[in-house]
Amino acid sequence: MRPLLLHLDHFGSFREPVVVDFSDTDYFALVGPTGAGKSTIIDAVCFALYGTVPRWGREGAVAHALAPSVAAGKVAMVFDSDGRRYGVVRAMVRDAKGAVRTKEARLDELDPAAPLEQAFEAVVKPLAEGEGVTPEAQRVTGLEYRFFTQCVVLPQGRFAEFLHAAPRERQDLLVQLLDADVYELIRQRAAREEESARQEASFARDQLAKLSGASEEAERELAERMEALRRLSDAIGADLDLLRAREGDIRRAEQERAAVAERQAVLARLAMPEAVPTLASARRAAAEAVETLAREVATLEADEHEAFEALAALGDRGAPRAELAALDARERLAADAARTRAEAEAAVAGLADLAAAAETAEQAAGAAEERRERLRDAHAAAHLVHRLAVGEPCPVCHHPVAELPLHRSPADMRTADRALAQAREQAQRARAAHAKAETSASLLARQAEGLESRLAALPAPGDRAELEARLAEIAKADAVAGEARAAVRAARGRLQRARDHADQVERQTASAWQTLESARDRLLVSGGRFGPDDSLSSGGRSGREDPLNSGGRSGPEDPPAPGEETQGDAPPPLVRDDLHRAWSELLAWRDRAAEAARDRLAADRRRLAERLAEHGVVPPRDASPDQLGAAVAGALARAESDLDRLREERKRAADLEQRVAMKEHEAKVAHELALRLRANAFERWLCAEALAVLVATASETLRELSDGQYELALADRTGDIEVIDHAEAGLRRSARTLSGGETFQAALALALALSGSVAKSLDSIFLDEGFGTLDPATLDTVATTLERLAAGQDRMIGLVTHVPALAERVPVRFEVSRDGKGSHVRKAGIA
Repeated sequence: MRPLLLHLDHFGSFREPVVVDFSDTDYFALVGPTGAGKSTIIDAVCFALYGTVPRWGREGAVAHALAPSVAAGKVAMVFDSDGRRYGVVRAMVRDAKGAVRTKEARLDELDPAAPLEQAFEAVVKPLAEGEGVTPEAQRVTGLEYRFFTQCVVLPQGRFAEFLHAAPRERQDLLVQLLDADVYELIRQRAAREEESARQEASFARDQLAKLSGASEEAERELAERMEALRRLSDAIGADLDLLRAREGDIRRAEQERAAVAERQAVLARLAMPEAVPTLASARRAAAEAVETLAREVATLEADEHEAFEALAALGDRGAPRAELAALDARERLAADAARTRAEAEAAVAGLADLAAAAETAEQAAGAAEERRERLRDAHAAAHLVHRLAVGEPCPVCHHPVAELPLHRSPADMRTADRALAQAREQAQRARAAHAKAETSASLLARQAEGLESRLAALPAPGDRAELEARLAEIAKADAVAGEARAAVRAARGRLQRARDHADQVERQTASAWQTLESARDRLLVSGGRFGPDDSLSSGGRSGREDPLNSGGRSGPEDPPAPGEETQGDAPPPLVRDDLHRAWSELLAWRDRAAEAARDRLAADRRRLAERLAEHGVVPPRDASPDQLGAAVAGALARAESDLDRLREERKRAADLEQRVAMKEHEAKVAHELALRLRANAFERWLCAEALAVLVATASETLRELSDGQYELALADRTGDIEVIDHAEAGLRRSARTLSGGETFQAALALALALSGSVAKSLDSIFLDEGFGTLDPATLDTVATTLERLAAGQDRMIGLVTHVPALAERVPVRFEVSRDGKGSHVRKAGIA
């Protein structure tokens, strides 16, 4: 709302007509002595729109609009709002009892092209009259009266209302300033975006399912297999040469007996820890519990997703509620039409009696007029007798008068006149009553026809029971979705606890594995290898590499049958998926290895075949060393090809996973956005965000005004506005503890932030407060802040001040003075 022209006629202290022209100024000050009428100009702006003034103490009060010696007055204002021009007029009178009441109030839309001085004559359409002006002014300005006096007109004594207001009152103001209709369109767009993203994610997920084998684990296994095959290929030549000469090893058997004896002593001291058997079962149980709970969480998440999809499919509650409201409105309209039609028929039925009464009154008036004429003739004849003379010609018939006629005195003429006047008055009343009845009947008939036409134009009514059932279904689906979400959260908690327990068991298992590996290493050091010529028995290695970490085996190895070992066998490889089995096999190996040595030549050949088989190399039965080497080379080439293909599939799978994640994230964001916009908490969130911006912006201004001492913040629990006092080590305290001057600074900072940052649609702000409480430095900061706000925004700023230093910096000043004839205004200081 931006005022352009203000007329005051006997309003408050203005006893003579005054016109205040704001059309060519954006930043002005009202200056003058105390009591001159500066605040009355601001009061007139507020009174024109809302019919009351804050400092009068009570909404709706108009007693102070007129001075005690004035019988009538008027306020009129031309203003722009939201790109349109309006004119509002309020006229007051004092009745016989001395009470002031509103005689006239109207609000019209005006032609913006008309000259400003002729604006009230260029009415485009009337908008409201009488008591309807204030509600219409609230609609046009977008603000209720209580909020208008907090963010547009800030009157004396109420400057800090927004600073001290309760959180709910501040939210009500912000809701009016933040037009939220656009968020319904955003919610609908979000629902469409969610559906599209879910479809694209589902398609990508189907494509990804076809590549389920292209995992990082599979690539790692293939890479390990290829590396193991390379190592095997590097070592196979020496092993094959050794195999050809294995017959000579038998002669060295006797030399190995001493090493076997020492190794048997170590084996005798080997024992399984007590916790190993139960630890393996506990690990399996923990893993099964995690897997079971993971499946349960996945199932509940699917149920939750299905519940929310079902809720979204039912649509918003707004549509059935709107249809119910339309059904109620239709029923009310039908009742109004029936009642109006009955009143119209009753009015038409009474016209005949009124017409008859009017006819009777007309006849009575005619008779009275005829009697009056006869009486007038009688009076004229009686008067003529006195002028007749016998023998003289009669003035009527011109014959000589034979004798004088004898006339008795006629009745009084004034009585006949009164009777005629009464008869005419009765006839006039009867005619007026008949005409009024005809007008009323016609008006009622037109109203009935209009209501019936509106009723006929309404769409077919919906089924109330069906609409109520739909609302109940939506409420039920909402409850089901909430229960599903709670169930998912509870299951996730149980799953996390199970995972924590599994991690603990894993740590215990890892410790047991370390104990096992340490014992096995001691066995290796005490005689697991026999010498430089026995490399085949250690897997074709130089004697410095541990077979457990060489990649020579990727899974558990069946223990040799009793009696197969020789004194030169190494401990069996660890079965990584079963701790108890690993300990059992190591102990069993200990017992078997202590019995006898195996045939070394046959054992070496078998081990070599097993090594090849573990790597997926299956040579022909009784293959020669050259055939074994060719089989290893072919397996290595196939492994390299498989690894390249798997890496390509993994790259494609990664792209699909990224697309699925992106589309699912987009769908989730759109879903959450739609839910947030539909939820009741959205209004609170939106206002909280706006209030946070408001307080942050106001804090910057307050730091300047207070020379860095104060900032504003929101209380976490209550939502009240608090002050951070840097002079007291950042102490947070209530804004109500500030002094008068400090409160003015904080309230001014909030008012400027509200007008400049949050309520950007507000076109004007009027500050009616004493700036005299400010010190010179703070006053200079205030003036600079107001100048910056006026220069950077298309906004009108008006001040009421007694401070010359501030007034001199304002480009336009309205000098208000008062004498015995009342208050006067003079525009001056145009820069």
